[in-house]
Amino acid sequence: MNHVAPINKLVDQFRRLPGIGPKSATRLAYFILKADRERAEALAQAILNAKEQVGFCSQCFNFTDTDPCQICQSEARDHSLICVVEEPSDVAALERTREFKGLYHVLHGALSPLAGIGPDDLKLKELLKRVGKGGVAEVVMATNPNVEGEATAMYIARLLKPLGVKVTKIARGLPVGGDLEYADEVTLSEAFENRREM
Repeated sequence: MNHVAPINKLVDQFRRLPGIGPKSATRLAYFILKADRERAEALAQAILNAKEQVGFCSQCFNFTDTDPCQICQSEARDHSLICVVEEPSDVAALERTREFKGLYHVLHGALSPLAGIGPDDLKLKELLKRVGKGGVAEVVMATNPNVEGEATAMYIARLLKPLGVKVTKIARGLPVGGDLEYADEVTLSEAFENRREM
């Protein structure tokens, strides 16, 4: 880039964010430079505050500013039902549906031998400990529908079966507004497998 050094550093920092390429990073850097000082300081302070005030819930390992988090504390939630997800962003996505009324457990990744991620790199021991305490009737696997997510779900299901807990998996299928001709074979198979009466 042919920018002055401080702009190059700013662009470089934005490029390190997921999903931000060189053009977007440059656009963000110029936006910050054009903004008034108060706006830039507010952004910088929000980043620092989030880093200082947000940690992991000691029960579900989701991001929180209280421990335990609001979901784990809630008396309105079904504490006998745990949904296992890969990342904190998955909790946010599921909460937007307003369908799930149980608790969560965030693994912070998925098994991926090629990337060097094994069982000890995930929050699996903590999940087994939670379920082992009793009171959990069902664990819903909501890992991503890819090779790593499916392998992780199957691995966890094998670990949980001896504990006498019901293990289920969220249904997978066609997205709303999708065309059959563009769907892959696995998605179509899942859609047929998870069909229900109308």
